Amino acid sequence: MCGINGVLHLQSQKKVDSRILTKMRDSLEHRGPDDAGLFIENNIGLGHRRLSILDVSAAGHQPFLSDNGRYVMVYNGEIYNFKDFYPELKSSGFNIKTSSDTEVLIKLYELYGLKMLSRLNGMFAFAIWDKLEKKLAVVRDRMGVKPLYYSFYNETFYFASEQKALFTAGVPLKIAQDGIEEYIFNRFVAGQNTLFHNVNKVLPGHSMTMHEGGKITVEKWWNLKKEIQNQHKIKNPIEWFRETFDDSVRLRMVSDVPVGVLLSGGLDSSSVLASLNHQNYKNIQTFNIGFKDQKHNESHLAKMMAEKFGYDFHTMQLEDMDLYDNLIQSTYLQDEPIMHLSEPHLLAISKIAKPLVKVLISGEGADELMGGYVRYKTLQFPALLKSISTIGNLDLFEKNPRYEKLIRYSHISKKSDLVFYNGSNIYPGDISKTLGINSAPKNEYRKKIYTEAKSLYPHNLRRQALYFDQQTYLRSLLSRNDRVTMGASIECREPFLDQRLIIGLGSLDDKWMFTGKKGKFILKTAMEDRLPKEILKFKKVGLSAPWGDYLTKSPAFKDELESFSKSDLFQMPYFENINIKQLIQNLEKGDSRMVPYIMPLFMMHIWMKSYANKF
Repeated sequence: MCGINGVLHLQSQKKVDSRILTKMRDSLEHRGPDDAGLFIENNIGLGHRRLSILDVSAAGHQPFLSDNGRYVMVYNGEIYNFKDFYPELKSSGFNIKTSSDTEVLIKLYELYGLKMLSRLNGMFAFAIWDKLEKKLAVVRDRMGVKPLYYSFYNETFYFASEQKALFTAGVPLKIAQDGIEEYIFNRFVAGQNTLFHNVNKVLPGHSMTMHEGGKITVEKWWNLKKEIQNQHKIKNPIEWFRETFDDSVRLRMVSDVPVGVLLSGGLDSSSVLASLNHQNYKNIQTFNIGFKDQKHNESHLAKMMAEKFGYDFHTMQLEDMDLYDNLIQSTYLQDEPIMHLSEPHLLAISKIAKPLVKVLISGEGADELMGGYVRYKTLQFPALLKSISTIGNLDLFEKNPRYEKLIRYSHISKKSDLVFYNGSNIYPGDISKTLGINSAPKNEYRKKIYTEAKSLYPHNLRRQALYFDQQTYLRSLLSRNDRVTMGASIECREPFLDQRLIIGLGSLDDKWMFTGKKGKFILKTAMEDRLPKEILKFKKVGLSAPWGDYLTKSPAFKDELESFSKSDLFQMPYFENINIKQLIQNLEKGDSRMVPYIMPLFMMHIWMKSYANKF
C-alpha cells in the first residue's frame, strides 16, 4: 500500500527534473512513511512512497525493476491471490526472490502484458514503463478502491495517487464549472472528471497506455455489465454467498503486519467479524466510533460483538476541537470538499488504530450490492411515489424529516432523475428554490451508466439504482475510505468488493436483495447462524454524524460559522444568489431541514480556506 506518482514528457528530448518529482512523491508521504524511491531516465520519472504490508524487508523497495531490466514499476495496492501464481511463474523460468506481490505483478506483466489483469484478485493502481518500446501503462482496479489521477499539462503527462501531487508539480488548481455543479447537485463528481479543470481519474477497470510519441490508447479491461450477463446461474445462493464471502475475508487477511476491523455495530462489519471468528482468526483488534447522541450510536452493539468473539475493542467519540482539527486534516487529505461528512471520524479512528495495526478491514459495499439503503424502497412503485407528491402540504408529513425528504423526492418526474438523485440529500427543485441555482450538471458519465443499468435491468428501477450506485456513489465512498485511512498510514480492505461477489450478486433475483424490511436479505440469511438477533434486527444507523448540533452547539465551530456567513464563496457567480445568513439563522433556530443545504457550502468554505489556499 503506497503512494505513486510519475512524469512523462511527451517530447523525448526533455529531461525530468528530479526536484519536481521528489516534491510530488513526498507530498504523499502519509501514504507511505516506510520507504521512498525514485527512478529517472531521460524524459520518464517514477516516484514511490511505501507502506510495507507484504515483505516488509528492503526487497519490496520501489520503483521495482524486472530481472531483465526492461520494465520499471510503481504500484499501490495488494494482489491478494499473488501466491497462486508461484507455480506458473516458476514453470516459466522465473525465480521468486521476495515474498511480495509486487514481484509477482511485474513478472506476470513480463509474461502476459495487460492480459493478466482479469486473473488478479485485489485492489491496485500501478504504472509500468517499458524501456524497450518506450511506453507507459497506467492501470486501475475493477472498482476503483485505489485512486489514480492524471493531467496533461505543458506537453507532459503527470499522474499520482492524489491530486495534491499534481498541484505540487505545477498543474494549476482551477475549479471546473461542471465539477462545481455536480458537487452541489449530486454531492460528488462521477466518472473520469474531478472538481478540477484538466485533472482526471483513470476510470476503474481501465488502463491507459502513453507512447513516447504522444499516442494514447485507453482500454476497458473489466466490464461489469458483461460479467453479470455471462455469470452462470447460481444454484444455491445462500451457500454460494457464505463460501465466497468467507474466502474473500480469508484473502484479505493476507498480511505480514497486524490487521484490525472497523466495527460499526451494523450488519456489514459484524458479518466480517463473524466470518473471521468462524475461520478461527485470533487476536483481532476492533475499532469503533461512538456518538453522544444515542440516535446515531451503535457502540454498544459493536462492543457486544467484539466481546462475543473474544476480540479487543477500542472506541472513541469525536467532539469539539478534536472534531474541528480532524475536519481540517481530512479536507486536506481528500483534496476536494468532503461530502460524506464522516471523514473526520474515520480519520480519527484510523489514528487510534495506527499504533496497533497497519491494515483495517471495512464492511463497505454491502449496501450498494444488496439493497441496504431505505432510499431504494422508494423506487419499487414509481406510480405511488408520484401520488405522494400531491399530499406534500400535510403538516403531519412535513414535520417528520424522513417523510419531508420523501415528499421533496416525489416531485422528481423523470425515471432517470429518480436514479440520479436517489443518493442525494437535496434535489434540483430544492436547490432552485432555496439556493437560487438552476443550472443542473450535464452528468454525461451518470447518463452512460444509467443506460447500461437500464439495458441490464429493464423496467426495474431498484436494480438500476444498485448498478448505478456501484459505479458512482460507492466509488466516492471508496475514495473517502482510502484517503482517511491512508492519511493515518493505514491500508483499508473491503471483503464485500471481491469481484466474485459483485458479479454473482448482480446476477441474482430481486428477492435475494429486497425481501424483508431492510434489504440485504441474502446477507442476513447467510449470517443468521453466526450473528445475534440484536444485530440482525437492529434499525440501520450507518456512520451518520449530527452536524446540525456540531455547527450550532459546539464551541469549536462557533467562530467558523461566523466566518462561513461572510465567506468569499458567496461572492462567486455560481453562489451569489444564496442568502446564507438566512439559512444559518434558520438552522440556529432549530430547523434541521437546513442541514443538507448548508453542509455542502460549509465544506466548500472549509476546503477553500484550508486546501485551495495552499496551492
